[in-house]
Amino acid sequence: MKPLRLSAEHREAIYKHARDEAPRECCGVIAGKADGTLTTFHRLTNVAEGNRLYLIDDMELYQLTRDLTERDEDPLVIYHSHPETPAYPSVTDVANAFYPDSFYVICSLERPEEPYLRAFRIVDEEIEEVGVEIVHS
Repeated sequence: MKPLRLSAEHREAIYKHARDEAPRECCGVIAGKADGTLTTFHRLTNVAEGNRLYLIDDMELYQLTRDLTERDEDPLVIYHSHPETPAYPSVTDVANAFYPDSFYVICSLERPEEPYLRAFRIVDEEIEEVGVEIVHS
């Protein structure tokens, strides 16, 4: 499977979002074109209680979906953070993976001074790790 080609800027934006929201999980989307080109970064609001779950605000998700449709873009990357645990999908993450064509990126802050991320495809509750290639512009 082809790796996720993620710009260094998008990686740093995910790290920043994770740190800004800690100790809660952050969540967001990176949209892009059908050819896999990532275009726009969208921080979204986590409305879940506590720090072990993310739930994207329904109205934000609805508006984002409308905007992406108008721009002929798709949610190519769905990201969230694990403030205290490794970057690996939880049972809840797998159960809520509704976009089989998207990459699921998890940013771990288990060592806050050394955040890292991993990417996955999650289809029919099957997890497949995908490499991440950082692209410098």
